[in-house]
Amino acid sequence: MTAVVKTAPAPGSEVRQVPVPRLGLRDVLIKVQAASICGTDLHIQNWDKWAQGRIRPPLVFGHEFCGEVVERGEDVIAVALGTFVSVEGHLVDGTCYQCRTGNAHICENVAIVGVDRPGCFAEYVAVPEINVYAMDRGISPEVAAIQDPFGNAVHTTLSGEVAGLTVAVVGSGPIGCCAVAVARAAGAQAVFATDIRPFRLELARRMGADRVIDSTKEDPVAVVKGETGGQGADVVLEMSGHGDGVKQAFKMLRRGGRLSLLGIPSQPVTLDLAEDLIFKGVTVLGINGRRMWKTWYQAQALLRSGKVDLTPLITHTFPLREIHKGMALLKDGQAAKVILYP
Repeated sequence: MTAVVKTAPAPGSEVRQVPVPRLGLRDVLIKVQAASICGTDLHIQNWDKWAQGRIRPPLVFGHEFCGEVVERGEDVIAVALGTFVSVEGHLVDGTCYQCRTGNAHICENVAIVGVDRPGCFAEYVAVPEINVYAMDRGISPEVAAIQDPFGNAVHTTLSGEVAGLTVAVVGSGPIGCCAVAVARAAGAQAVFATDIRPFRLELARRMGADRVIDSTKEDPVAVVKGETGGQGADVVLEMSGHGDGVKQAFKMLRRGGRLSLLGIPSQPVTLDLAEDLIFKGVTVLGINGRRMWKTWYQAQALLRSGKVDLTPLITHTFPLREIHKGMALLKDGQAAKVILYP
């Protein structure tokens, strides 16, 4: 089959012919209909410090996708041939303390599709049947392919109350824009979105933000406080992972508010814990992945309701063989979600 392979411990990747994956007893083989490029894939492509410490070439990478089940392992019982599915890319052991206490999304021994095992930038991918989620046939392959980042946004946004509250989203990348839509659908009183790129701010506006803030031209903290009578936002969702964005998130949060952190800083961030957290009495949540499987049910309910439309985020499509065109657009900040067709 045709696949995109990280062939060596260096920048770049290659389109190659590789064997179709073999199935374990409880695995299903999925014929990929659409795949999406994620920021993690850019890290792997560029071979940055994180990739150097985690990825072991050669590896077929990619983890955001949908497709149809075309083969089943001998012991598969719950997934029928022909089922249209998306996939939870975190494979958990089911036996660690976290898994056994309802927190499998932070499993101690997690393995990730396209990171620790072969991924979806290929014609076929094999995963355990327990990791597939049957999708409504009415959902387009493009939207079904981005349930991973959408799920991150759902988990981050709905990790606390939203209805009737003011919500600020710091960082309007694809997940941040999804969070804007989720907050709006969940009944937020007002939604603010910040970023440094006009392209992303316009997407945030299309996804439902009441006020977008260009952090290169305005002080996001001053704007949010000004729009909330000096109190600050009730809920802040930090999606940028940038040190300045994290600091702004704490500053714009009202006393007693809730801050959910999804963005991953590339280096330690210094905070004034006394003034920004302790004295303000705020709740701070670290968000990792999606809750299994609560987040998936919430995400599908939002899509079925018609209150969330993810199609504005899909800005470019390419055949899988032209993946490097999509990589270049994302690296230059000229795209949101790039969809690939094997």
